[in-house]
Amino acid sequence: MRTAIVDKLMAVTSMFQRDMTRAFAGTPLTESRAAVLWTLTLSGPSTQQILAEALSVTARNISGLVDALEQHGYVQRVPHSSDRRAVLVKLTPNGETAMARMQEEHARLEAELRGVVAPEHLDALEQGIDAIIAHLATSTSSEQTEAEGDR
Repeated sequence: MRTAIVDKLMAVTSMFQRDMTRAFAGTPLTESRAAVLWTLTLSGPSTQQILAEALSVTARNISGLVDALEQHGYVQRVPHSSDRRAVLVKLTPNGETAMARMQEEHARLEAELRGVVAPEHLDALEQGIDAIIAHLATSTSSEQTEAEGDR
């Protein structure tokens, strides 16, 4: 049985993790903290509950991530404009700057990666990656649902 695709995806995953470690060196950011910042960048100010759901983590976990990001000046908690009981988490100017830099790095890497693939193969590559993502999302989602049902 060939496992070349899985082996190659694992290699890519490992390389991306090493690159993130390098990019976050000297900062208080981790992959999990950056995921919170990325979610806020895409969705705007959010409650911790919405962040936890978006990242598939517990309320306790998101609270710790937000605490650390707030301590380092990347986010701040502000009152919700229409629900006096709720608190929103939003990016600070420091967080916005960090995310703008991260988006620039992503765009640069996107261009580099597109540049190493023959133009006539780009559509097929994207379709293949999309199919893998869809399959993994479905299979991991159903596995999680089964595991929760076993509890």
